[in-house]
Amino acid sequence: MNHFFILGNHQELSAAELSACFNFKKTKFLNEAFLAELDDFDPKLMIKKLGGTIKIGRLLGRFSKQEILKKMSEELLKAPKTSKFNFGISLYGKSALNFHKIGIDLKKQMKESGVSCRFVTSKEKTLSSVVVEQNKLVSSGRELVVISENNFLWLGVTEAVQPFKELSARDYGRPGRDDYSGMLPPKLAQIMINLARANKNEIILDPFCGSGTILTESLLMGYKKLAGSDISKKALDDSKKNIEWISKRYDLKYELRLSLTDARFLTKDFKDNSIGAIVAETYLGPQRGQVDYKKISLELSKLYSEVLIECAKVLKKGSRVVLALPIFMNRLKLNLKIPSSLAKLNSYVYGRENQRVWREIIIFVKK
Repeated sequence: MNHFFILGNHQELSAAELSACFNFKKTKFLNEAFLAELDDFDPKLMIKKLGGTIKIGRLLGRFSKQEILKKMSEELLKAPKTSKFNFGISLYGKSALNFHKIGIDLKKQMKESGVSCRFVTSKEKTLSSVVVEQNKLVSSGRELVVISENNFLWLGVTEAVQPFKELSARDYGRPGRDDYSGMLPPKLAQIMINLARANKNEIILDPFCGSGTILTESLLMGYKKLAGSDISKKALDDSKKNIEWISKRYDLKYELRLSLTDARFLTKDFKDNSIGAIVAETYLGPQRGQVDYKKISLELSKLYSEVLIECAKVLKKGSRVVLALPIFMNRLKLNLKIPSSLAKLNSYVYGRENQRVWREIIIFVKK
């Protein structure tokens, strides 16, 4: 193993995203961490394209509890030093070792070696990406990551953290927003796009494009041929504004086709076998007031079964549909009729406690 990926809250979904993006030689999953052996890549570029990964780093090896302090000390002492050298420690899993005390001991060792530094701590046993970024632990310091495995400890160094400022700016700073209808988080959009595994030269279609989150994230991830449809003209206007905003902000070129079209009639606007991937968050149902979820579930099941028939027609053979569908608060899932030309590959649940409507991320492939 030579790299680690610290996963977000929906770890099964995050691991699936990684498998869609990398050709791993060997993997291991331990305590929120995905360990992998793979060829070299640029963590700072890759973290911007992974919605489900919080940190990426290189592994130094697996050590006994007796060896770990020495290895941590060696890594800190050989790190390039600046006038403001900070370091921190994050523990994933359980260990009898007191890493707060170890951090203080390491600081003393550094001082004795003539290096002035600060030990960055947190109330939690792991440092958040915000803490790591604000204390410059990647750019001019060190975050030592410890991942427990039985009586051994993996030791690594963080090389990139999730760009929370950029994600927030794209989520809340965009010119076209519709808070009433709700918006797909950019991180989840990235995951879904990666799960589609489309070639960068193919057309990405979102038939429920809303304010264009999937389209803007696709553009940022290297897709230049974008297509969207919606039954709301406001949604299409918002999508257009947001795509133009992103393209200017990051100096990106693209081809865009937006259609005022019901997703049940995609073939009116898109040719058969012309689309490289379909990625969409569907209408998730009413979010407020008293709701008859059983009735809504039946209605949406019928609607999205009809949508899948159209998706299968416009999609190229071997290409994928990735949909975010509602799971209601009583865990009632939709009952879809899947056309014979589509095969369901996997599904993943995305939500948090006390949320009325969760999402089921379902992946289909055209046979």
